[in-house]
Amino acid sequence: MLVKDWMHKEVVTIDVGDSMLEAGKLLKNHNIRMLPVLKKGQLVGVVTDRDLKRASASDASSLEVHELLYLIGKIKIGDVMSKNPVTVPPDFTIEETAELLLSKKISGAPVVNGGGNILGTITQTDLFKALITLTGLSKRGIQFAIKVEDRPGSIKEVADVIRKYGGRIASILTSYEEAPEGYRVVYLRMYGVERESLLKLKEEIKTKAELRYMVDLKENEREIYS
Repeated sequence: MLVKDWMHKEVVTIDVGDSMLEAGKLLKNHNIRMLPVLKKGQLVGVVTDRDLKRASASDASSLEVHELLYLIGKIKIGDVMSKNPVTVPPDFTIEETAELLLSKKISGAPVVNGGGNILGTITQTDLFKALITLTGLSKRGIQFAIKVEDRPGSIKEVADVIRKYGGRIASILTSYEEAPEGYRVVYLRMYGVERESLLKLKEEIKTKAELRYMVDLKENEREIYS
């Protein structure tokens, strides 16, 4: 899953010489948290709602409302923006982008191609949407967490059991985190199994792997085994 498929392509930008007041209006009117800042068409920084609040916070308690509005109408974006912004190329994967935003402790970044042109923006909200799609959450259904042997065919054995009971698989994610040597944990979301067959399905899965938990979003039931 690449950034180019999840980014916002309609980019709202602001000029380095515009005011904080104008930036605040753009953020509010477009319901966004970040604005790329341009100077002669080139990206020179980003400004967020947090930057605007930080810039005016020190004077907010001592000024009247009309004085504060006058102040933020005069302060230029170039004085409060974050310079040398973190950017993301369009061919970055979603997980690479999440790692970058997390390490830099930022909520989003402009998407820029090799020529320095802004193609879009990618934010935490976009990453959340990608995660929901990747995990098949929209299908609701049931998610199983199972520990299987790290060998060819171990996941297929469990998937075949689910298909035997008429189940459809929405997503399969695997991880070696918190798994002992020679094993891995599989997070499998499925739907379509009749309720009366669920108990038998779980028991048969246990013959193929260690069942760690089951979360049934349709019935809002959660069973933790280990």
